[in-house]
Amino acid sequence: MISRLIGRFVVPALFAALFAAPLWFMAVGSLRPVGLPPPRTLEIFPPDPTVAAYTRLPELMPLFRYLANSALVVALAVPLTVVVASLTGFGLRLLASSARRRVTIGLLVVLLVPVTAVWATRFELFRLAGVVDTYIPLLAPAMLAGSPFLVLLYAWSFGGVPNTQLEAARLEGARWIAIWRRVALPQVRPATLAVAVLAFTFHWANFIDPLLYLHSGDRYTYALGLQFLRLLNPTDWPLLMAGCVIATAPCVLVFLLAQRILLNDNPLVALRSGGRR
Repeated sequence: MISRLIGRFVVPALFAALFAAPLWFMAVGSLRPVGLPPPRTLEIFPPDPTVAAYTRLPELMPLFRYLANSALVVALAVPLTVVVASLTGFGLRLLASSARRRVTIGLLVVLLVPVTAVWATRFELFRLAGVVDTYIPLLAPAMLAGSPFLVLLYAWSFGGVPNTQLEAARLEGARWIAIWRRVALPQVRPATLAVAVLAFTFHWANFIDPLLYLHSGDRYTYALGLQFLRLLNPTDWPLLMAGCVIATAPCVLVFLLAQRILLNDNPLVALRSGGRR
């Protein structure tokens, strides 16, 4: 009984504390008075907490414009990533086993290619297309499903959809696009949430693409603006921590929201909560 309790609660709590500790100390560091260096000892909470660093951020950079630009990119990229990755994964699911194996190997090979190996080629293509200093290069990864890993995740999830359901839908005269939307996609909701969270995190924290393709200051995303803030005030620790908290908070909130949705969709959790009611 004790070992089961430890494995179910204590161990997950320790892992959660391990990953939450950097977030806590980042938030604590942002509450120190502006201009102070990092503490020399472990500081659980600052003695004189203040939000002066947060109020000073809009004075040093167009904070809300950068946040709005990042939100715009994410709002376009995340749904596009989910649609392209799910369609591609569903198409991979429909292939014969031999063809599916070859495509999977090809996706794994593409997954092993370093992103740095294609930076120069991608930049030249976007320059020739005349879309540099626009958001199109930032949305290009979403048009390609973000990553082969997301396609493989969907293909693996769609593998749990019975063939009988797909065949029955085809016998009813449904097209494959309708089967994907009405039959297959609702059954892989956890995969969709996972892909959406991963896509949100990638595009929200994407720094290299805005640095390469954006030249106008009014189009900068928050990740790029945060780098400029670091160059402007490299020794103002509380100010940098405040900027990092603002950058991290949306990712944490999206993760918690997705986790909440998954728990509500879990039939065991729903059964227990229904029993309590």
